[in-house]
Amino acid sequence: MPTNPATVPRAVAHLRWPVEPAQGGWYTEAEHKAVRRVLAESDDWRTGWKPATTTGVFEDAFAASTGTAHAVTFNSGGTALEMVLRYLQLMPGDEVISCAINFVGPHLAVIGQGGSLVLAEPDPLTLNLDVVDTERALTARTRAILITHWNGAAADLRPFLTLAERHPHPVHGPPRVIVDAARCCGGRTPSGRMVGAEGWATVFSFESKKLMTTFGQGGMVTTDDQTLADRLRTLRTYGGRDQWGTNQMMTKAQAAVGLVQLARLDEMNAARIDRAHRRTQRLARVAELALPPTWHDRQHLYYRHNLFVPASWAGDGRDKLMNVLAEQYGVGSVVSDPVTYLGHRLIRHRTTGQRCPRAEHLAARLLCPCLHPRMTPGDEAAICDAIRRATEHVARAHGTTA
Repeated sequence: MPTNPATVPRAVAHLRWPVEPAQGGWYTEAEHKAVRRVLAESDDWRTGWKPATTTGVFEDAFAASTGTAHAVTFNSGGTALEMVLRYLQLMPGDEVISCAINFVGPHLAVIGQGGSLVLAEPDPLTLNLDVVDTERALTARTRAILITHWNGAAADLRPFLTLAERHPHPVHGPPRVIVDAARCCGGRTPSGRMVGAEGWATVFSFESKKLMTTFGQGGMVTTDDQTLADRLRTLRTYGGRDQWGTNQMMTKAQAAVGLVQLARLDEMNAARIDRAHRRTQRLARVAELALPPTWHDRQHLYYRHNLFVPASWAGDGRDKLMNVLAEQYGVGSVVSDPVTYLGHRLIRHRTTGQRCPRAEHLAARLLCPCLHPRMTPGDEAAICDAIRRATEHVARAHGTTA
């Protein structure tokens, strides 16, 4: 069984570069100006902080940017996904398929909304959900396929949409294709469409580390389904007059900042892509490391710059590399993401008997050294040099090369 990824890197107190950036993008005077404007207008007791107008403008702009009919704001991406799943009214035994390599949030959302989580293997190159293994996992009880654009690599959704049409649920019809785009905002899918335009519903997160952020939290759902959009708006505002709901609204200040961040998203993503491609070029001669695929036209936004150590290093060797980077060079790195059932007790309990060997092996080889588009060229050169040197150190210790 792979090492618990929470144990690496062990030396983090004196890191020069953190295990991951605390903020994914960055703010400019335009964001500060937007906040000052909202503060000034909301300080009047006649006006207050009611967000309806500002969030509506943000929703319209986001829908236009993704090419969808509807965009619905939430206070976080996690609550947004929960409400999309709640719309399905999952009953005991209703299944939702998702990739085993994932952030725990989507899997907890499925469990929390009453669904049976069915895990499938990742594609070995992108670590997005594998369509062949998804077809293996499909049953007459499948209600949804939950696809994550993992670490900024946009998945091709077309095979999953076709798959869903070929395997309809006996009562509810084709399984819904739900997309987690928390790490791929502003990207394009292989079909050439904007992320958010394909699938039944796409969920975005504006949490602090994401590609754009609205004061550290916030979320959005895009959809062409009018009924879903209407229901989501009711769910986030106490259910109207006759249904269950709660308060999950985005604030006026978040929406105002979101409008500015959205206008700057292409700029921030372009800087991130450029930095990731340069890192890939710098590390191309490190034979022991498998580098992320290089795609253009915003198909890969490099939320993380994923590195894979040789298969013979899986687990202990990967951990050794992360610790050498931290202890000797001050470079933080993170395993993004481990297999969820190995690191989370509830998910393990709810998926008893399920195993994804490919996912376990790939996750045991994975590390993601810190990357941010505003790192200086000197920082980037030092980090890449540290990765080369640390890899050489571990290779000598193992007596192996790739």
